[in-house]
Amino acid sequence: MKLTILVLLVSCSSFTQSFTRQDTLRGSITPERAWWNLTFYDLTVEVNPEEKFIWGYNVIRYRVLKEGNVMQIDLQSPMKIDKIIQNNKELSFISEGNAHFINLQEKQKKEQEYEITIYFSGKPREARNAPWDGGFSWKKDINGKHFIATSNQGIGSSIWWPNKDHAYDEPDDGISIAITVPKDLMAVSNGRLIKEEEHETTKTWIWYVQNPINNYGVNINIGDYIHFGETYSGEKGELDMDYYVLRENEEKAKKQFKQAPMMMEAFEYWFGPYPFYEDSFKLVEVPYLGMEHQSSITYGNKYKNGYLGRDLSNTGWGLKFDFIIIHESGHEWFANNITHIDIADMWIHEGFTAYSENLYLDYYFGKKASSEYVIGTRGSIMNDKPIIGKYNVQNRGSSDMYYKGANILHTLRQLIENDEKWRQILRGLNSEFYHQTVSSKQVEDYISEKKGVDLTDFFNQYLRTTMVPKVEYKYDKNKLSFRYVNIIENFDMPVIALVNGKEEWIFPTSEWKTKEFSQIVKDVSIKKDFYVESIMILE
Repeated sequence: MKLTILVLLVSCSSFTQSFTRQDTLRGSITPERAWWNLTFYDLTVEVNPEEKFIWGYNVIRYRVLKEGNVMQIDLQSPMKIDKIIQNNKELSFISEGNAHFINLQEKQKKEQEYEITIYFSGKPREARNAPWDGGFSWKKDINGKHFIATSNQGIGSSIWWPNKDHAYDEPDDGISIAITVPKDLMAVSNGRLIKEEEHETTKTWIWYVQNPINNYGVNINIGDYIHFGETYSGEKGELDMDYYVLRENEEKAKKQFKQAPMMMEAFEYWFGPYPFYEDSFKLVEVPYLGMEHQSSITYGNKYKNGYLGRDLSNTGWGLKFDFIIIHESGHEWFANNITHIDIADMWIHEGFTAYSENLYLDYYFGKKASSEYVIGTRGSIMNDKPIIGKYNVQNRGSSDMYYKGANILHTLRQLIENDEKWRQILRGLNSEFYHQTVSSKQVEDYISEKKGVDLTDFFNQYLRTTMVPKVEYKYDKNKLSFRYVNIIENFDMPVIALVNGKEEWIFPTSEWKTKEFSQIVKDVSIKKDFYVESIMILE
């Protein structure tokens, strides 16, 4: 099936916007990024909470893919690069906004590994509305102690530390993060705590991540934490599950975090093994709502079920689980294991993870509960612009990527022969694209292949336009007639019609079609599990 490009252009024409040179430098794989591959970050940071000031250095190890002598590194103002060293020589660099182009003196030999050290300092951007408009959150707990966290999805990790700030390239061998803070505080980051170093007035906490990690998933959390944990027996063996919460919230956390192993059981069933056994799993309390930092899920849902106590579906089912524990942990599979190459395809993260909420319900409360929940979330869909954004300019699509994305996947589930096959597709995605960065097209093609049907028009309709397919139908005696409107050319998704209360598959296209029944048709509706609109035509 082929897509009519004209339809897409018309449907997207009202969403055009201009982009700057900075958007391109941030959002594209520039020549100064393309010639080298990240292998490891060794990040050292000291945090001064009183001055809201940080300083440190990042040792970047990389492998040369092809010859090049100018390297792009990103660090956003007001942070500044103090100096850059390679082989004990200070290197010059030219800054263009937030992109810094380093002139390497040594010949960079193909397939060889090198490292470069970047010293940095400054007062990092303060989060205006974390985590959506992120940066550093400088807060205090009820006892007056500093309570600090970073969040930088979208705005970029280069808001506070220098790195290759593009999703396509993750450090193959992970990251080491050493954080120095005042002695009365604890610093929690990604991966496992491997060392603590005592100083006169400060303490350094050294964390190590063994697996590849997306930049925005690297985080710092500082507070008067207490730690407790447990061991979960999962698909790949024993998994350490650790919890870091403010001292005064220990008892509430021990009760609420019982949902964490429940989440792990449900998601390993649906998605396959937790992707980071080597790095453990953590929930870390923060002074904002929460985010999906890899192996370091941040939590600020006030120990309530729902979304800060609210049911996003208005069905009652959203109060059966703590939204942040379930949603943000779902990102360990979709965002941290499978990561988009370009933020334009961010629906891979948010659509699948919003969908994970109703799969959690499915696992514990049944298929009816999960169906009612995801259908209930349609109330938040705006269809303001397409889900997929513009490539190579750091542009994400509509926020509909969450619950329109979830309803797209719920609709797909109806089209698969049985639920076990659908489960194997979800698990297969996490196996096929294990620890990889991928495009939406790769995900779409994988599902098409496993379904055995070309779903190109399905995905183009739902991801690349704002049009919701509408089934028009009419009936007379024992005949039901139907067609689609508001669709791209060749869209022909079958749906289930409830005819006199009985489920009947129908196959609408843009042309009227008729299906005959052995009895008089008295009542017709389209099953709500399909994300379509419907209207009866009266004649």
